[in-house]
Amino acid sequence: MTINRPYHGPRELPQIVPVFPLSGVLLLPRGDLPLNIFEPRYLKMIDDVLAGDRMIGIIQPAIGAQGPDEREVPALADIGCVGRVTALQETGDDRYLITVTGISRFRVVEELEVTTPYRQCRITTEPFGEDFTASYGEDAVDRQKLLATFRAFLDANDMETDWESVNRASNETLVNALSMLSPYGPREKQALLEADDLNTRAEVLIAVTEMALARDSDDFGPSLQ
Repeated sequence: MTINRPYHGPRELPQIVPVFPLSGVLLLPRGDLPLNIFEPRYLKMIDDVLAGDRMIGIIQPAIGAQGPDEREVPALADIGCVGRVTALQETGDDRYLITVTGISRFRVVEELEVTTPYRQCRITTEPFGEDFTASYGEDAVDRQKLLATFRAFLDANDMETDWESVNRASNETLVNALSMLSPYGPREKQALLEADDLNTRAEVLIAVTEMALARDSDDFGPSLQ
């Protein structure tokens, strides 16, 4: 989904954003993340951001951060992705269906003490200046190997896809969409988020998928060679 207002660099983004902690969920620059919002605190968050700049930070809880008391607020991962609410639908039963389009990854500087029911963080996007440039580094991606791995995953799981759309997609769109849609856990999703560049993210995605296929070869068929 295209954002009407372009963002050209870190200085154009706010330094304080509300954050939505979601385990196993990944948002990447220029990726679209659909969300079903129903908790009152996050309904309030959406109301507030719609009245402002529409910015939300999508971030995972820190790996292993949950203490023995489930009522404790888990620590957050160091890195997330800030996005803009680009679509909203009211359902009539106290839910919002929204789409958040990624702009840039961020590093948490500090979590703030707030009176809002949702959490807020001071962030910096300075370490991720390349995120503001569409298609940055995509020529380095081994598209053939990525597609071969994707095909092997689909075959192993008896799944199909629209290959015409896949073949039309740019390397950036392909890598980031597959990363966001991949069925892997929080640790793998965080590794995909924190990859230094698009080529590294593609390599991480390929490696994780190959390991999953090899581990489950008894159920899914032969592993990749």
